Amino acid sequence: MHRVRLPETGTMDAWREAARALAAHDVPAQEVEWSVGAAAEGLFAADPLPQAPGRALSVPTAFLDLAGRAILHCDPAAPALLYQALLRLQAERAFLSDAADPLLRRLQSLEKSVHRDIHKMRAFVRFRELPGEGLRRRFAAWFEPEHRIVEANAGFFCRRFADMDWAIHTPRLSAIWQDGALTFAPGAPRPDLPDDAAEALWATYFANIFNPARIKLDSMRQHMPRKYWKNMPETGQIPAMLADAEARVERMRAAAATEAPMRAAAITDRYRAAMPQAPAVIGSLEDARAACQLCTRCDLCQNATQAVFGEGPPDARLMIVGEQPGDQEDLAGRPFVGPAGQVLNDAMEEAGIARERTWLTNAVKHFKFTPRGKRRLHQSPDAGEVQACQWWLGLERRFVQPQLSMALGGTAALALTGRKDAMTRRRGRVEETPEGPVLISWHPSYILRLPDHGRAAAARQELTEDLRLARKIIAA
Repeated sequence: MHRVRLPETGTMDAWREAARALAAHDVPAQEVEWSVGAAAEGLFAADPLPQAPGRALSVPTAFLDLAGRAILHCDPAAPALLYQALLRLQAERAFLSDAADPLLRRLQSLEKSVHRDIHKMRAFVRFRELPGEGLRRRFAAWFEPEHRIVEANAGFFCRRFADMDWAIHTPRLSAIWQDGALTFAPGAPRPDLPDDAAEALWATYFANIFNPARIKLDSMRQHMPRKYWKNMPETGQIPAMLADAEARVERMRAAAATEAPMRAAAITDRYRAAMPQAPAVIGSLEDARAACQLCTRCDLCQNATQAVFGEGPPDARLMIVGEQPGDQEDLAGRPFVGPAGQVLNDAMEEAGIARERTWLTNAVKHFKFTPRGKRRLHQSPDAGEVQACQWWLGLERRFVQPQLSMALGGTAALALTGRKDAMTRRRGRVEETPEGPVLISWHPSYILRLPDHGRAAAARQELTEDLRLARKIIAA
């Protein structure tokens, strides 16, 4: 029997090293006993871990991500379950794809619980200031997590509170940040922390932002479970606020205005008169461009910087249509100026097509994205957003009247042909539509996302060949 005792810190690294040594020698899961932290010794001596190199192991990155979270769960069986999964992966490469597998589902449940606990710690830790004479202010907090997440969360607090010294104490482990260095200490009972003057200010703010008309008790308990209340200064006010909620709603209703004051109409008229107005009649590309900047046909206009209309000569014989503006296009107000635009420029140059003689545009005129910190990550527009923007694309096609339209990617193909068929069967083909022929090809951003360099090079060459075909069609 092999006994592996994992430390409270560096747990994942220690498990990975031990599991690799055991699995490389095909040690069965039932012959390994795992524990984290202090554990009682068995009646018999444990076998040492294999030292000689064994067979090579291979696991996908997704498993390491899963293991990095699941190993932090307080369930004593977590390391053993992960080792079983490691052995399974060596024989069943599709193990992680089987959503119905009981072992995988249990590991995913552990991971989800740990992820939730990490989020709760970041939301509910409350620091109290400690007396000190140095240049850096000192703070301490007490928190009771469900799982072993202190080390995994420490980096977040180091980045968030780098300019002060602090300590987060928990029953299992304490994280200490002092003079820009992070250390860990054993867990301890709850320390006697002093009162903090800022807590009264925070509690006053919390009480004043409370909206009694939007109370959903089940949702509140789900996102802020009662077990965390005892360590949060603002929660002492919640029972009184809930008790007064119904009466407060009635007071708000009674104080609400029953009709707009007479001055409101004059203010509204002045506001509307100062607003930019779309052309009453769209009779040219410039009218369409001006009107597009004021478009509110779908919700994408609310977050995008601006609408990105097409550009090029009004008599262009070739119109190239992409999916939507990217991050750089949204900021510049021009289509195809980012990384995907550079791929397209290179392919057009190789195919002998001048950008300045081509009308370039997108099926959707506003940038759809998801914020991730300081980055804005692209999101594909849905069918409703594509349909809302077909008005503008139709105006461009009507005024430019290209001899050939070229759809780059599935979204553009949907906008130009009304069909969502697979791109692999349509790429390189010309499809007839009532508004004229449409040539289907890859979108440059698809080429940039391909992880395989060989496949990316082949797709780039196919895009160039399609552009050459477009040149032949308009030359004929």
